[in-house]
Amino acid sequence: MKRRARLLFYLVTAVLGVYFLYPIYVLFLVAFVPTHFTILELYPDQVPRGLTLAYLSSALANPLLIDALERSLEVATLVGVLAIGIGIPTAWGLSRLRPALAYALTTILFVVNMTPGLVIAIPISVTFIQLGLFDSVIGLALVQELVVLPIVTFLLLGAFLAIPPELEYQARLDGAGLLTTIYGVLVPLAFPAIIASFLLAWMLSWDEFTFAVILSPIHPTLPLIIYNYITRGDLRVAAAFSLVASLPVIGLTILLQRYLKGEYLAGGIKG
Repeated sequence: MKRRARLLFYLVTAVLGVYFLYPIYVLFLVAFVPTHFTILELYPDQVPRGLTLAYLSSALANPLLIDALERSLEVATLVGVLAIGIGIPTAWGLSRLRPALAYALTTILFVVNMTPGLVIAIPISVTFIQLGLFDSVIGLALVQELVVLPIVTFLLLGAFLAIPPELEYQARLDGAGLLTTIYGVLVPLAFPAIIASFLLAWMLSWDEFTFAVILSPIHPTLPLIIYNYITRGDLRVAAAFSLVASLPVIGLTILLQRYLKGEYLAGGIKG
């Protein structure tokens, strides 16, 4: 019975692996295989033939790609830092409330996520023009926090709820101040969840499109450049762009993979 369950697990894992990795493989074929073997064929060959770096070289030679890549990195990193910086005290405060009240306040935080991005972005763009934040890294990061911060707060709330309150009480009895207790005792214990939350916030910002297209049209982020090439440019270069956009996500995920465990991403409220 145990062997059968193990085989079923491996089978399901293999099917899911193929399901998620096959689109990336198709992207690889379009980016590195000549078009007469891929997009010009009715039934493209699934085996790479005649590999070429011409499309990737064309993409990397485009200054728009480098500028958009740098801007996306700046925005995503700032979003992650702000989300953690604001999310830690917010989640700690919610964790010290009664569960029913904490649940109600956490639900309110997700109202923005239920609202279409266009409804939010258009009035905010008017305000940002007046404040000088339109088409800026800071402005785009701040508006993306509307979506990212509730999720990060929810995840960190679960981490703080999992820490026994007796540890906090003991630290206060030993003379530690509030900030020392939070950042000297609780934050180190919740560090894996904080890293996982940062990675999630970073990735949500990395491929965000709606806010970027409205609030940063002059200096676009990488998703906008890829979209422009897909709709009005070269599909092969767009595929190369997409592969370049995947590299930072893969690299950061590999770097932080030891923190990506289910208990760190569970979140929730104990009641």
